[in-house]
Amino acid sequence: MGVTKENCRNELRTAIRQLTDRCLYSASKWAAEQLVGIEQDPAKHPPSHTRLQRDCSSIRRRFRSTGDEITSTPLAGTSYVSTPVPEEDNEVVDSDFYLLAKTYFNCREYRRAAHFLSDQTGKKALFLRCYALYLAGEKRKEEETIELEGPLGKSDAVNSELVSIERDLSAVRKNGTIDPFGLYLYGLILKQKGNENLARTILVESVNTYPWNWSAWSELQSLCTTIEILNSLKLNNHWMKDFFLASAYHELRMHNESLANYEYLQATFGYSNYIKAQIAKAQYSLREFEQVEAVFEELLRIDPYRVDDMDMYSNVLYAKECFSGLSYLAHKVFMTDKYRPESCCIIGNYYSLKGLHEKSVMYFRRALKLNKNYLSAWTLMGHEYVEMKNTPAAVDAYRRAVDINPCDYRAWYGLGQAYEMMGMPYYALHYFKKSVNLQPSDSRLWIAMAQCYETEQLRMLEEAIKCYRRAAHCNDREAIALHRLAKLHSELGQSKEAAFYYKKDLERMEDEEREGPNMVEALLFLANHCRAQKKFEEAEAYCTRLLDYNGPEKETAKSLLQAIKFAQSGFPSSDVEHFPS
Repeated sequence: MGVTKENCRNELRTAIRQLTDRCLYSASKWAAEQLVGIEQDPAKHPPSHTRLQRDCSSIRRRFRSTGDEITSTPLAGTSYVSTPVPEEDNEVVDSDFYLLAKTYFNCREYRRAAHFLSDQTGKKALFLRCYALYLAGEKRKEEETIELEGPLGKSDAVNSELVSIERDLSAVRKNGTIDPFGLYLYGLILKQKGNENLARTILVESVNTYPWNWSAWSELQSLCTTIEILNSLKLNNHWMKDFFLASAYHELRMHNESLANYEYLQATFGYSNYIKAQIAKAQYSLREFEQVEAVFEELLRIDPYRVDDMDMYSNVLYAKECFSGLSYLAHKVFMTDKYRPESCCIIGNYYSLKGLHEKSVMYFRRALKLNKNYLSAWTLMGHEYVEMKNTPAAVDAYRRAVDINPCDYRAWYGLGQAYEMMGMPYYALHYFKKSVNLQPSDSRLWIAMAQCYETEQLRMLEEAIKCYRRAAHCNDREAIALHRLAKLHSELGQSKEAAFYYKKDLERMEDEEREGPNMVEALLFLANHCRAQKKFEEAEAYCTRLLDYNGPEKETAKSLLQAIKFAQSGFPSSDVEHFPS
């Protein structure tokens, strides 16, 4: 059967109450954002209710691949299972002790909350008691890390509550009295203890019985490190699974599949800001910066106090060297919530663009004090240390990033750069290879690897050529690959191949209306090559273009034209200066 918007709406409304009641606030927030992302019928709701959706309409149009109207159900042919939202146990709901414990939990008094639930036997009370103990253990672990190693130190501190929580949850699972929320927490504990296979099994049980807990899906996704693992999961075909797959595909760098899933979901959740931000993430990975910028501009207009995902927007503004845009964004997030890791990252990017690298590092360190597993802060801090020529600190930052996520190609690339700076090209090559394996469509990584092969210690020019070829096929925006291919083939005496790439590079420069030394070099080479091949008309055309320049190339072109005229008239050209091709 299909899924109607009304079904989704009713399921989400109930789920938000149940998730909030269990203090699963991140999952509750996510569900609420999807709830208002479902289009309301303007005939039944006053304009104030539809303002957000009206604001969203222009952004949605950018991603509609067809002009068709959005239908009330996703594409025909999808069969969804019906998962009834479980009713609450009224006896537990009305428990005064539960209400007291929940207020302590909300005040971050986790052990106190757990203590007042210790005699309660309901499933909900068991979950909140274990969850409170888990968070108390996490809080103590953070404190120990700071006491032993400092806020960014590597520490052996562990959550001392994991063993007892695992024992309690394992027991209720064995006797069949565990609920989906208990299963979520059990899976989270198993993941932290390194038992990934069982954690996956438990989390699949959790989302199959209660699909609306986005936190459970997120934990499950973090355990799907390969497409084989993802495909092996036995998941019920609920509409929440589509959100999960779209997100999982993105993390597995299957960006086009991810985009296709999000566009499919927009049939029902046409106004979801979350989906828009995820589409922007996929486009960012595909380096479609113009579209990413447009999405974030719209998101900020609709949701001006949003900080989520805005660090990615700052990366785009940084890449485009947009000082005014980045300054405005940094000021905005500073005024909204300056102690969010994302805010610190955005401000760090702003100072980096201004060339104030020490100040930039200070803000990245601040982001990491707030969340030491904040991946992009480690990577960006590594980049700053590279700029400051502090390679040992850069290497440490990049290593911390790959410890958190071994699939972070930017950190592997950073390690390659750092080792290249230290004059260790074999090590650099090892890390560049790791980065291109993770992101084979990024021309910059292929170019970095090619340049490494070109270094004095290696001089593996054939390997460099292979890398530049890959870069040329990967939308080389910096226009480096074609020029280097021409140059290397020329150095190796392969004039035919060199001419092929010089010609391609010349065409690209003409298309992009770029002038400069590369154009002069290409014209000179092609003029000489065509003359040697007795293609005199073509050679003359290249020489004539060189006459427009005022440097030594103008005199060279004149001499070449003279040589061509001699050759065309049948005179021997031995007395004419020879220009190497």
